[in-house]
Amino acid sequence: QVQLVESGGGSVQPGGSLRLSCAVSGLTYSRSCMAWFRQVGSEREAVAVFQSDGDTAYADSVKGRFFISLDKAENTLYLEMNSVQPEDTAMYYCAADDHYRYCSVHRRYGAYPIWGQGTRVAVSA
Repeated sequence: QVQLVESGGGSVQPGGSLRLSCAVSGLTYSRSCMAWFRQVGSEREAVAVFQSDGDTAYADSVKGRFFISLDKAENTLYLEMNSVQPEDTAMYYCAADDHYRYCSVHRRYGAYPIWGQGTRVAVSA
């Protein structure tokens, strides 16, 4: 059984940095794609995806500021958030699909079968 557990959320000032972690268990990385989503109200959007071959992709809104990475030894997916802005305030979720090796950053959240519980990020002065 695959489990995802996020951590690392909190309050940060505009322009600051934060690193989110997603502890992964039970997932075969070579057959899976993973993603970080964020939700504000009822809107949930992907901000970064990590493909089975290590390739990454980002939403335009975070490109150049956020970076997704996977530490296989630690079984942890990270989201490094830099130069954060108030509009980055959201609940952040880790997601995975163990039936697809490649997932577009435009893939809707409903297509991902595996989710963590989320971690909240608040950006304010």
